[in-house]
Amino acid sequence: MIKCCEDHVELAMDVIVDEYEVAPNIDKVENSEILTTCEYCQKKAIYIVSN
Repeated sequence: MIKCCEDHVELAMDVIVDEYEVAPNIDKVENSEILTTCEYCQKKAIYIVSN
């Protein structure tokens, strides 16, 4: 599971495809996770990309 901002969503999708060889699931961050930051930068995470 990768939490990312809008700028890094494509990178996160590529990582999931490379590691697991499956199409990734992309979900919006819930209100309870509002303080979550992107794993690639310090911006606010908007998406959760998972397998």
